[in-house]
Amino acid sequence: MKVSVAWLRELVATDLPVERIAHVLTMGGLEVEEVAPVAGTFTGIVVAHVKSVAPHPNADKLRVTEVDAGTGETLQIVCGAPNVAAGQKVPCALIGAKLPGFDIKKAKLRGVESNGMLCSARELGLSDDHAGLLVLPGDAPVGRDVRDYLGLDDSVLTLKLTPNRGDCLSMVGIARDFAALAGLPASLAPVPEAPVAIEDARPVRLSAPTACTHYFGRVIRGLDTRARTPDWMARRLERAGLRPRSPLVDITNYVMLERGQPMHAFDHAKLKGGIDVRWMAPGEQLQLLNDQWAESIPNLLAIADESGPVALGGVMGGAGTMVTDATTDVFFEAAYFTPEAVQGRAKQLQLSSDAAYRFERGIDPQGSRAALERATQLTLDICGGQAGPVTQAQGESPVRPRVRVRPARVRSLLGYDIPDAFVRESLERLACHVEAAGDGLAVTPPSWRHDLAIEEDFVEEVARIHGYEHVPAHAPRSSVPMLLAAEGIRSRLDLKLACADLGYQEVINYSFVSSAWEEDFAGNGAPVRLANPIASTMDVMRTTLVGGLVQAVLANLNRDEARTRLFEIGRCFIAEGPSEAEQPERLAAITFGGRLPEQWGEAVRAADFYDAKGDLEAIAGSAGLEFVAGTHPACHPGRCARVLSGGRDIGIVGELHPRLQQKYDLPGPPVFFEIETAVLLSGRAPRFSGISRMPTVRRDLAVLVDETVPAGRILATLRAAAPACVREIEVFDQYRGKGIEDGRKSLAFRVVMQDTDRTLTDAEVEEIVGSIRRLLTEQYKAQPRT
Repeated sequence: MKVSVAWLRELVATDLPVERIAHVLTMGGLEVEEVAPVAGTFTGIVVAHVKSVAPHPNADKLRVTEVDAGTGETLQIVCGAPNVAAGQKVPCALIGAKLPGFDIKKAKLRGVESNGMLCSARELGLSDDHAGLLVLPGDAPVGRDVRDYLGLDDSVLTLKLTPNRGDCLSMVGIARDFAALAGLPASLAPVPEAPVAIEDARPVRLSAPTACTHYFGRVIRGLDTRARTPDWMARRLERAGLRPRSPLVDITNYVMLERGQPMHAFDHAKLKGGIDVRWMAPGEQLQLLNDQWAESIPNLLAIADESGPVALGGVMGGAGTMVTDATTDVFFEAAYFTPEAVQGRAKQLQLSSDAAYRFERGIDPQGSRAALERATQLTLDICGGQAGPVTQAQGESPVRPRVRVRPARVRSLLGYDIPDAFVRESLERLACHVEAAGDGLAVTPPSWRHDLAIEEDFVEEVARIHGYEHVPAHAPRSSVPMLLAAEGIRSRLDLKLACADLGYQEVINYSFVSSAWEEDFAGNGAPVRLANPIASTMDVMRTTLVGGLVQAVLANLNRDEARTRLFEIGRCFIAEGPSEAEQPERLAAITFGGRLPEQWGEAVRAADFYDAKGDLEAIAGSAGLEFVAGTHPACHPGRCARVLSGGRDIGIVGELHPRLQQKYDLPGPPVFFEIETAVLLSGRAPRFSGISRMPTVRRDLAVLVDETVPAGRILATLRAAAPACVREIEVFDQYRGKGIEDGRKSLAFRVVMQDTDRTLTDAEVEEIVGSIRRLLTEQYKAQPRT
């Protein structure tokens, strides 16, 4: 909502500076996003009359003009504007005038003296248009200061209104609220009824009285087709962000801006019979003012005559009955359409209109008649003509119930002291009807405040009038006990720091992704679909974080970042039924490019599956993860492992599938992992164990096992069966090739033994090693490698 400060000052007598007005509105809940002057800063520019125009003797694109600027003498001014012509009224900067960035001085242009400058809209700061001079109306008084004549000592406030404040989508609404906030009287005189000069009328009927509670119409005949929108109205429309079009359209827009009542003007000659407000029938359609065809949808309100729909109630008029420059007879409509009857209709039709925007939020149901009278008054003043009587159809008007407001409750909710008298004064300032009722007040809100329905709404209004900036700042006092926290529990920050320590950088991606991503990276053909996606490529909820990480790698590659290590912690959304979805939180990371940054100390090697697996194990810490060979739609066959915890599948680690590498035009395969964060967060607390002073004993075992037996399974078996003095069992070598028969592989294990109290004997060591050999032979048919 754009508000002209000069227009606001006409409605509320105030000499407060613009900055203070903006502060009062913002502190009252009507946030001012921007304060902008309507014109640049300049002085010494007046209205001038161009008396003659002659070619410049030394320049084809320049003209020599003689100008009367009200100084008592004719000024010679050289001008380069292509539209300059004798008889025009234009802005003229006199010698000594100050414009943004420069001053006007007497000068010679290509040998011809120039005593000023004729100005375009850009020199005045009105717009960026500098294609020609700003031509003023023919009746502009010569010599008058342009700032005064065009009303340029004005500023425009851009308000960010919340959806519940539909009453502030008008100058009258803003004036009412500002007057209440500032404690000033508002000059909102009632609109007088226009004189009725003819008996012409068009009957109206309400066939949908619950959607339209009242409808007013009036015929005005004999309009002057040569009439033009007055400059003062055009300026106000432009400063509100609307483009002047024609007198009748501008009048309806002006009344909407002034009073908040959307109106529509029908060409009276194009209507047939009476007006009926009804629901649109199946199969009916209407061409709208924007040339779009509106097809019948459920609960779409139509304004119809005998021929069918001529407008959509509360949304937009029809092209077939719109007014034009040739219209001499008009039928004005002013009605109250309930918010429920209009909400969502414009969106369903994929259009927007100022009328629908206001009706959806609720207008003043008692303001329609006054708006019609105001439009009639303006029409008679601007276009002439004769007005007929007002025809109306009335349904059941909305009733505003009284609400009990207790001053004690006001103080309790706000948390600071407000006198009873101020509570009543605040509500009366807002035009509420207030009566004493026991220990409280019986308050009836004004007809235009649809957002006031319960006691808490009125409490908020008292706080607004008191001023949010006056809310006292009291430090809270409370006893905050220290809560017990399990020592083994990790925070999400701990996980992020662990990832960062390994060289990963955090990214945050949208939870909305493309259905193609879901198919590629999760093999999911039935994801959770969005009813109203913000883009066609963001139509489903993600079930994996991998797609977003791959896209981030591509974005980095497009910016010549050849090595990328990224991670993300976020929710995924897995459909469990028609209306339910599980939302597990996961950690995913991806590595592309070299394992280490390019350096002289180590040869460049691309990160592989084992690097990703090692990073995951480092991040997991004591979580105790197991890895088994597996498959996944996003992973390379044979270079993929499922991650288990307690026998439960909790994640995946692997190399991107070659098909996806080719599809997404990646020069190499990234490696990634994805795992549920719940397992990583619930770690085990560290336990103290003394450092043994006894020597360690190491034995290496090399055995041959079947190719299909995973080394991880063997390790898990050995660790589970090892006695307490075995401190470490690890695989340190794997071999396939010469000397090893097909279908077999060689695994070398390092066994480290140590007792805390004494030195192990050779016999004890051999007994332990022998038990390990027997276990390998019994369970995995292992053979010693010689």
